[in-house]
Amino acid sequence: MRVLMFGWEFPPYISGGLGTACLGLTKGLAGLGTDILFVLPRLDSDDEGKHLTLMGANQVRAKVGISEILELRQRISVLEVLSPLRPYLTETEYRTILEKNELLTTERILGELDNDFSGGYGDNLMAEIVRYSVVGAHLAATDHFDIIHAHDWMTAPAGIEAKRVSGKPLVVHAHALEFDRSGEHVNQQVYDIERAGFVAADRIVAVSHYTKDVIVKRYGIDSAKISVVHNAVSKERRFSQMQISKPFKEKLVLFLGRITFQKGPDYFIEAAAKVLKKNPNVRFAMAGTGDMFPRMVERMAELRIADKFHFLGFVRGADVERIYAMSDLYVMPSVSEPFGITPLEAMVYNVPSIVSKQSGVAEILDNAVKIDFWDVDRLAFEILDILGDEKRAKKLIEQGMETLKTVKWEAAAEHVLRIYNELAGGGR
Repeated sequence: MRVLMFGWEFPPYISGGLGTACLGLTKGLAGLGTDILFVLPRLDSDDEGKHLTLMGANQVRAKVGISEILELRQRISVLEVLSPLRPYLTETEYRTILEKNELLTTERILGELDNDFSGGYGDNLMAEIVRYSVVGAHLAATDHFDIIHAHDWMTAPAGIEAKRVSGKPLVVHAHALEFDRSGEHVNQQVYDIERAGFVAADRIVAVSHYTKDVIVKRYGIDSAKISVVHNAVSKERRFSQMQISKPFKEKLVLFLGRITFQKGPDYFIEAAAKVLKKNPNVRFAMAGTGDMFPRMVERMAELRIADKFHFLGFVRGADVERIYAMSDLYVMPSVSEPFGITPLEAMVYNVPSIVSKQSGVAEILDNAVKIDFWDVDRLAFEILDILGDEKRAKKLIEQGMETLKTVKWEAAAEHVLRIYNELAGGGR
């Protein structure tokens, strides 16, 4: 089985959980004998890609010309309204871009043909998506593959183009949706690209039943076309809690994720203030960046909890593992979370978790503490109770260890491979 796989990020080039999921899934598929060509916008190092073939679209950009771009825009109508899109762009940020008159034009996109791919989520993201799509078509036309697999909306046009020129089945993997990122105030262009990918796909892989339901209800897709494959987590860790010493004696409660509407950072801060009123011997840490960061700093100051609350900024790699190892409790109060790998990562370090009921990962955590994201009083109560009850905390850790035994990337890969075989054999 040979797979042409499109993804916008892959370790060590990570902006969020998408890259982590792509690494875990491809390792599982490689272990089952699947041959994968994974195409990134840009590739400078393949340190994490020894189990597959990594390719950067920047390596074949000379194949992309003006005529191909114009033909592509005629075929895929959602690319005809060009704007600077980013995967985590908020309504406020988008309005600021509009006010600055920074919309892309056809001339600007064609003028960037000679530019290299940045491989990120900058102002030229849409231009890169267009050029990346033509590269996808070129690869599909010049090599043989059994299946095409596109991860998230940035790569959906590339998957559509690769299917068009090759006739091979297309799998579109939904790791997150525009409704998760923006709530009801969706960016219509991102939505249109997502839906175009879902319509073109021969099979959609959703990371949770929660995400599948949104695709059915919000995008009008037949549920029979969608398969649910839960994410997993790597069990490897470089640090043990015994090797990490905290510079303070208090218990540490951690929030790790983008500081955006979707992740519910405001509920975490409100709960922290309630906890500290009853138990001042606790510290809280918020790791991440995002458009709500300034507001969260202001709110923390208003609540007068600055001496017990730490903003860590964006952390990656070994620093992520260190902060997990230092923590006594992990909280994920997401407003809308397609899956949410971070509670599983915390469990690897024997850290109990509280997760939002509005998350996909809650579907596989039978014994975890689950709360509604908006219920700040309940969240504060659970934090106080777990930190104050060693027996309960120990039980949650033990239950987490049992969960990790069944949550494996190998199992996710087996499910995806069955989908490949069904499609390659003409089945559904």
